Amino acid sequence: MRKIKVNDPEIVILSGELQDYISLTNMANAKKSASRAAYIIKKWIRAKYTLEFIGTWEKINNPGFNVVEFDHFKMYTP
Repeated sequence: MRKIKVNDPEIVILSGELQDYISLTNMANAKKSASRAAYIIKKWIRAKYTLEFIGTWEKINNPGFNVVEFDHFKMYTP
């Protein structure tokens, strides 16, 4: 497990076979408290562009992805 330091907090990087994963929780924890980090992640995951990114990623990487169900989900997300 590797770490990088960005403006003080350490961000964990986990390496897979072909790709790396950066900890969103570590990035959000750079704020003042854990409850603030939870709010930041909740707000990010509901954002329109985040949902579009997740949908696109799933279409490319998940052959069993249910596009119709995901479109229905996006309609009811603020």
